[in-house]
Amino acid sequence: MEIEKIKAFREKIRVPGDKSISHRALLVAAQAPGLSCLCGLSDSEDVKATRQCLRQVGIAIEDEARTTCVLGKGLPHWHEPEAALSCENSGTTMRLLAGLLAGSAMRATLVGDASLSNRPMQRIVGPLTLMGGQIQAMTDKGRPPLMVTGGKLKGCDHRLPIASAQVKSALLLAGLSATGVTRIWEKHPTRDHTERMLRAFGCNIDFSPGYAEVQGGQTLRPFHFQTPGDISGAAFFLVLAAVTPGAELVVENVGLNPTRTGVLDVLRAMGASLTCTVHRTEPEPVGSIHVSGGHLRGFRVGGADIPRLIDELPILAVAAALATGRTEVRDAAELRVKESDRITALLTELRQMGARCQELPDGFTIEGGRLSGALVNSHGDHRLAMSLAVAGCSAEGITLLRGAECVAVSYRGFFTTLESLVKAGEALYA
Repeated sequence: MEIEKIKAFREKIRVPGDKSISHRALLVAAQAPGLSCLCGLSDSEDVKATRQCLRQVGIAIEDEARTTCVLGKGLPHWHEPEAALSCENSGTTMRLLAGLLAGSAMRATLVGDASLSNRPMQRIVGPLTLMGGQIQAMTDKGRPPLMVTGGKLKGCDHRLPIASAQVKSALLLAGLSATGVTRIWEKHPTRDHTERMLRAFGCNIDFSPGYAEVQGGQTLRPFHFQTPGDISGAAFFLVLAAVTPGAELVVENVGLNPTRTGVLDVLRAMGASLTCTVHRTEPEPVGSIHVSGGHLRGFRVGGADIPRLIDELPILAVAAALATGRTEVRDAAELRVKESDRITALLTELRQMGARCQELPDGFTIEGGRLSGALVNSHGDHRLAMSLAVAGCSAEGITLLRGAECVAVSYRGFFTTLESLVKAGEALYA
């Protein structure tokens, strides 16, 4: 993919349905006896993996226009899969599905691609085992494939040493089929999409920042759900607009869940002109974001803020490389166990473009300045690919991006949206 510096643009866009929410909508609807209609789900490869796994256990899923119809049935009525459940590149699929299947009456093997097969799963194996689950990582260091033998679970109290919405969600889904109450405390609050989704589907669940509890044995009810746009997908274009002097961008119908808006807080702290308008609040806050281009300054972030923007740190690193001053990110070691080691891989590529940065065990520092076009590699990581594409749009000269096709994991139409902004900029100067 060849990328050149973009001109200032004025445009309104919409981004695909939120990937995190789409996974949860499918998994929860599959347990609710009856027909649920889910509008605007993500068409990413990750969410397709969740769809396919659910079909393999007997859940009927059909698409009509932009609506996905799910004919759910209680977990005891799911069918044992005849083949391994392939989660492809999706850690969300594997972890959340493992939590569900731990309380089922079936046996299943969950497998992933080369990237997912290197991601840690002991963090769900341990707590699910405490609940009475029979779940085993089949390779060294607690990595996939996972063998799950369903059985009777009991509610349990969990204090999570590492902030992870996926682990929390796996335990809540397991708690639905357990006897007694499942309680979860987090070191730092993480995204609460699972809690909101369960409540929308009729579950009596109690939650607050850093805490959630659910009583087992509840029956869910079907629900018609409208998926908000993915703020993680929007973040790439928000940063592009913020670092492009004279640009104006409005992102419509995007999720504004406070557990996900850390990227907006950081952009404001960097000096970006950014405003949000909330249009509805239940079951998820949704609205629009307006950002104007200008000059940004470096930022510092760590601690409890990290879970609210862990997926956006790669694109914020690009913003930092183009800003004035020094940026420091700490307490983000979780970046090393994503689709790639996002700290090492991202800094390696930004250095190719002239960025002055230093790798830390749990983060990085970047001295802001300017970027130059270069040959860069996505490392097969969708978020790195999109971040480097934005870097190329803000760099002097031509950037050649290898491995651009991996963006389909989360945002199939990313380059189409990017091209619309390029054309909008060209039209202003025609």
